[in-house]
Amino acid sequence: METNMYDHIGLRVADLDAATRFYTAVLAPLGYVLCSSGDGYAGFGPKGEPALWLHLNKGRKADGAHIAFRAATHDAVKAFHSEGLNSGGRDNGGAGPRKDYSPTYYAAFLIDPDGNNVEAVCV
Repeated sequence: METNMYDHIGLRVADLDAATRFYTAVLAPLGYVLCSSGDGYAGFGPKGEPALWLHLNKGRKADGAHIAFRAATHDAVKAFHSEGLNSGGRDNGGAGPRKDYSPTYYAAFLIDPDGNNVEAVCV
């Protein structure tokens, strides 16, 4: 039985369209898609199983969070980082080994359009 790190995560975002474009681009190399969307929300995950929910923040600025997505290969981690930079994200650590985390930890980090720290990791 495969175990996922989380069931679902919800993020408040200031611009739902920008956040949806960003996550559509960075999650595609990891095999995740936009599963559900409507007035004020969007859900991403494996087809038919949204696990990352974006909610339009109507009020104060969104608080930053950290999310790490699993990646199957180093190439997927590299594509995640590249797509993120091309889709409005900021670099927070390029694709590469993180031996201080573990001997096989390979990851890339981005800051999304709302200031959240997002990571793709292949262990």
